[in-house]
Amino acid sequence: MNDKEYIARRVAKELNDGDVVNLGIGLPTMVANFLPEGIEITLQSENGFLGIGPVPEEGKEDPYLVNAGGIPVTINPGGSFFDSADSFAIIRGGHVDATVLGALEVDEKGNLANWMVPGKMVPGMGGAMDLVTGAKRVIVAMSHTAKGNHKILKQCKLPLTAVNAVDLIVTEMGVMEVTNKGIVLKEINPEYSVEDVQAATEATLIVDENLKHIEI
Repeated sequence: MNDKEYIARRVAKELNDGDVVNLGIGLPTMVANFLPEGIEITLQSENGFLGIGPVPEEGKEDPYLVNAGGIPVTINPGGSFFDSADSFAIIRGGHVDATVLGALEVDEKGNLANWMVPGKMVPGMGGAMDLVTGAKRVIVAMSHTAKGNHKILKQCKLPLTAVNAVDLIVTEMGVMEVTNKGIVLKEINPEYSVEDVQAATEATLIVDENLKHIEI
């Protein structure tokens, strides 16, 4: 299992029966493949539909059925389509229970930077700004570092997408909750030590007294 699948599987366990969830592009999209059995979750995409299914098998993609990032998806029975205005009304109206987003940087105050890639042209932040303020819970799913550089910082250096918005960070090294006191390491990948995770993190981690191994 690679790191992205590991993260996606762990994030999927955060979702609850009946939730309406928006998955960001890239790694978060993979969460749709690992939703827990026995619970019903409705996935929303800001380009205008509810009821996203698993990622399509290679060769079976429908070019007219894509998520907000232009990535082919499937639609579950009962799914519905609508325009972007209605879709953002769902988001801004507080009807999305959780959003799962990637990030370039997150800091110990829960600030998020995820739209400007240094040295590269990118299309913009898409619906992220609406999602992080409209969703009831913001989960960041990302690699712990980027080419050896810290991504979990004391203070974000890139332009912010949102301030004090992130609730939970899931990486291949651990599960971390953002609190008023800082970032609390709640679960750890048993392949790493606490010292390993801290060395890969610029922000000073608070280690939960009931620290557990990640189970997926």
